[in-house]
Amino acid sequence: MLRPYRQLAGVPHLVSVLIWSMVGRVHMTGTPLALSFLMAGWTGSYGLAGVVGGALTLGLGVAGPVRGRAADRAPASRLLAVAGGLYGVGIALLGLLPTVLPAGGWPVAVVVAFLTGLCTPPVTQLTRASYPRLATGPVQQAVYTVEASLQEFMYIVGPMMAASLVAFASPRTAIWVCGVLAVAGTFGFLLALRRAGLDEPVPMTSPHSGRSLLKDGGLVLTLVAAVCVVMPLVTVDMLIIAWARDLGRPAMAGVLTAVWGVGSVLGGLVVGGFRGRANFPLRMVMLTVGMAALIPVLPPVTTPSSPWLIGAVLVLGGLAIAPAIAANNARIGDLAPDGRKAEAFGWMSMASTAGAAAALPTAGWLLDHIGPSAAAVSATAVALVGTVLATRVRAAAAEVAEPKTST
Repeated sequence: MLRPYRQLAGVPHLVSVLIWSMVGRVHMTGTPLALSFLMAGWTGSYGLAGVVGGALTLGLGVAGPVRGRAADRAPASRLLAVAGGLYGVGIALLGLLPTVLPAGGWPVAVVVAFLTGLCTPPVTQLTRASYPRLATGPVQQAVYTVEASLQEFMYIVGPMMAASLVAFASPRTAIWVCGVLAVAGTFGFLLALRRAGLDEPVPMTSPHSGRSLLKDGGLVLTLVAAVCVVMPLVTVDMLIIAWARDLGRPAMAGVLTAVWGVGSVLGGLVVGGFRGRANFPLRMVMLTVGMAALIPVLPPVTTPSSPWLIGAVLVLGGLAIAPAIAANNARIGDLAPDGRKAEAFGWMSMASTAGAAAALPTAGWLLDHIGPSAAAVSATAVALVGTVLATRVRAAAAEVAEPKTST
């Protein structure tokens, strides 16, 4: 089981690229929380804070394919340097606005947040597009899984860092620290790519290189499957918060979310050591089962519900999260043509953002009118749709050449 990890560590520059990509992405998990506290303190409204945060996320999602396409056509160092600089300026301005404008100036923050989101450095797309250039076979499968596991870990570290800075310093300090990490991580990642010889884009070799990627049926199915992975995760995050708030113990939401993330990290690290091509449909089945297991332990099905039982279900269900995400990412990497992989992952970023935006109002309505177990039912249903889509997707010739599968 450890052999792929030993091989991964032996691939020149791979570990450096992976680590710096995580440093360049940790700000993305902490910035929304810091921005929410900053805007709520300025405007006195969590609703307006949500509007500003939504504008940042919208900019990130809308520009995903454009940033990916640019990454496929221009030197990575140039794109990262420009995007990192502009993003840093945008975050700095967001931190200054509450000082220089009255609360009524919040629409300016919406515009700045949207433009800042558009300039988010394409670290994620460039990282995932680099894996096929650095590794093949079991090592490539392992690195996708390790990346998914570390990304889940970032969802624990980022918010905890931001919350600590808000509590012990100020929301402005928290968002500026996130901005510094974004810029530093982007330039560190830039140097890692240059050392690895990955600065220049891959030439397009496909005879249909000018055709829209959305005309590839298999790739579109995989992107929709990615939406069906994200929506259940966002729904469960929201129902955990709602359950803890209704219980009068909001701190419990952080504990349960961390437990869920730990389960995902462990599952990813274990599965990443398996040999063979990832079995995407099987991993989606496991994710669906994990969602379904929450239904009977939440109100109104079980009232009062036990935090210990919910935590146990979350840690077991979390084991399937990183493996499912990794299998989906690997499938996109297989299906995207050479020279357009960053663009494909840009479309994935946009699809994931759309999925999260669609899940939140649906989950909110179910929580308001029925309860957490109903939201868990909706998460299960979406995951089941993703399972069906996963069975319809067929990777290209690489999958035929290597028929063995793993969980």
